[in-house]
Amino acid sequence: MKRTPLVKLVFSACIMTLGLISYAPKVLGQAPRTPPVTIDGDHFVREGKTYQIISGAIHYPRVPREYWRDRLKKARAMGLNTVETYVFWNLHEPQPGVFDFSGQLDLASFIRTAQEEGLNVILRPGPYVCAEWEAGGFPAWLFKDPALKARTRDPRFLAAAQRYLTRLGKEVGDLQATRGGPIIAIQVENEYGSFGNDKEYVEDIHQALIRAGLGNSLFYTSDGADQLPNDALPGVLAVINYGPGEAQHEFAKLAALRPHQPMMTGEYWDGWFDAWGNKQHVHTDAEAQAKEVDWILSQGYSLNLYMFHGGTTFGFMNGANMGSGPDARYEPQTTSYDYDAALDEAGRPTKKFFLLRDVIQRRTGITPPPLPAPLPLSAIPAFQLSESASLWDNLPSPVESEEPRTMEDMGQDYGYILYRTQITGPQNGQLNIGDLRDYAAVYVNRKLTGTIDRHLRQTSTAIDIPSGTFTLDILVENTGRINFGPHLPDGRAGIVGPTVLCRSFC
Repeated sequence: MKRTPLVKLVFSACIMTLGLISYAPKVLGQAPRTPPVTIDGDHFVREGKTYQIISGAIHYPRVPREYWRDRLKKARAMGLNTVETYVFWNLHEPQPGVFDFSGQLDLASFIRTAQEEGLNVILRPGPYVCAEWEAGGFPAWLFKDPALKARTRDPRFLAAAQRYLTRLGKEVGDLQATRGGPIIAIQVENEYGSFGNDKEYVEDIHQALIRAGLGNSLFYTSDGADQLPNDALPGVLAVINYGPGEAQHEFAKLAALRPHQPMMTGEYWDGWFDAWGNKQHVHTDAEAQAKEVDWILSQGYSLNLYMFHGGTTFGFMNGANMGSGPDARYEPQTTSYDYDAALDEAGRPTKKFFLLRDVIQRRTGITPPPLPAPLPLSAIPAFQLSESASLWDNLPSPVESEEPRTMEDMGQDYGYILYRTQITGPQNGQLNIGDLRDYAAVYVNRKLTGTIDRHLRQTSTAIDIPSGTFTLDILVENTGRINFGPHLPDGRAGIVGPTVLCRSFC
């Protein structure tokens, strides 16, 4: 068997960036001071009275800034008193030490708008967030050194995480409820017990948040009840995540583990996400969920719906799942994050919205404000695409290398990278890419000859080169770095490792 390594590479990237729209919301006057929420035994307290947190998740980068206030008003109209959001490290620190909290990424403005609409805020800063988000929120540059171990006590990782959290603290530290803002609680890491069991690492993140100036809020960890022993910290509130039908069983476990603390759901999965290859959009049982939420609230427990409004994962920010073992399948998620939530992807109330609103009103005795007027929907007339530009005519200057290099090696975060070599025929056999991330289109003299798809567990494609010298191009797309599971720490994209042409089976 003869193996012909691919040498001389040409790098080409096509990167889609998020459109950041500058927008200045109307000033509605001084926002009311939000009293902090504290713990007294087995219940929350605000201003000396027992308090029940009724929350729903909205991720600010998944909703165009112009619609933030509309979505927050609708959260109040369903009876929520709190909104929860992750903070996305890769958006806010796109390059080491380069931060962006402007426009669409103006987190402080989102939090202030929530306060103006009468909502508390739960902040989940990570540094890992999962969220069906690219690499679980880790910046692409973090993976350039494959020896760096994310979500561990690796000093390089902890230093990078501290730099990000410190900068985040400067943005939102003064918005904690103890300082008059709406932030009542901050999560320490995120579902770490589903990943590992190093509580010293979780405590490292806890202390990093304190050093960042975020230690004036109520801290908590969240995970499945069975995973809580892996990450719950002494003296820190532990809450549970679970899906429909599991509330009574999971709360019984939480009560056994933490019998003298408030009972709270960190994530109640009231829908689910879509992945490429699914036959249809996910739909869940709204009536059953409303009944279960009714039971949760009737017990006096606190609740966070994941999601209240999913929105859209713009650009290249969708993630992917991949489990462990020989049957593990790489499953990239769609850019739609509708989630079958109370508001659909366009922000319109669904049947679930009204069922949950009625449950919350009945259990709290509080009549929520009315829904805001519906936003108009744009109609886009049919149009012709009359111009085009060839990829081959718009390539940048090449970078030569003896072996394929990853996107991170080239300083590229997302998008496409083109690998090129000259090959002399005749050659007939299999082009093998042992570790492709994630989809490759193979061209010979600019003619498509095959594809290789990581999702389909493909590693090779047949190739037939006649006599002569030809240009072999491999156009690789990063379809989403893994956001959950054991493969998360190695987030390199492109071709990772050698690529060979085998005359027979590789």
